[in-house]
Amino acid sequence: MEDHKIEDFSSLFSLKGKVAVVTGGSRGLGLTAASALLQAGCSKVIISSRKASACDAATKTLNALPNLPHGSQAISVPADSATIEGVQALLAGVRKHTDHVDILLANAGATWGEAFDTHPDSAIAKVLDLNVRAVFNTVRLFAPLLQARASVADPSRVLITASVAGLGIGTLGKQATFGYSASKAAVIHLGRNLAVEMGPRHVTVNSICPGFFPTKMSVGLLEISGGQSKIAESNPMKRLGKPEDIAGIVVYLSSRAGSHVNGEAIAVDGGSMWVRGELAAAGDSHL
Repeated sequence: MEDHKIEDFSSLFSLKGKVAVVTGGSRGLGLTAASALLQAGCSKVIISSRKASACDAATKTLNALPNLPHGSQAISVPADSATIEGVQALLAGVRKHTDHVDILLANAGATWGEAFDTHPDSAIAKVLDLNVRAVFNTVRLFAPLLQARASVADPSRVLITASVAGLGIGTLGKQATFGYSASKAAVIHLGRNLAVEMGPRHVTVNSICPGFFPTKMSVGLLEISGGQSKIAESNPMKRLGKPEDIAGIVVYLSSRAGSHVNGEAIAVDGGSMWVRGELAAAGDSHL
């Protein structure tokens, strides 16, 4: 064995010819990920979310990117993956465009902020249904497409959008996100179970755990927490997440470079969760 030799390094991060499905792909981190998958070489990236108009707008934006590889295209397949019927509809829509899926990004998610004493059961149910139950149903129903051309040398990939809130303590106080934090912890552990189940089928399963990114979902929480500037300053890297940060981890895990990573939960937060831990230990009541 030649320890110094890397097979075809120039294509190590290439996704040439791959087919990807991104739930919750019409905005935010999902749209960023979809853009990265396309630009890294995917031939098809199927965008799904509840609203057809949002999916259509996203695919129009993606297909207008100036540096797409020849033949690459984004495709709109709207569906509500919060229900089993919605996941079934998504699968049927995807089958109209492909007989296999190489990359499945389970990104659709929801959050809810409210104080402990008034936190409604309906909010907990909604968040857990979309952030955990829907992920399981999506992976289970898409398993045949994921396995269709997967192999030891070239496994298919499942990426789950989790959160650092599932690795540590999330937001408490007046806008506490109990369901969100619990759901992200649950989906990380679900991912580990799926990784062991799906590994022998030549499918890897990993979770991406973002910290604060200035997306539509997080902008309200950022303001409640003191504003973007304050949160950025408290980060060891002195900034919030950028699109490139998500693009990089998505392409890495989806490419040959990440083919032996399985069952992991990778934080993309600049190290902020460790600062939170230090401040909490010191008795900071604002965390």
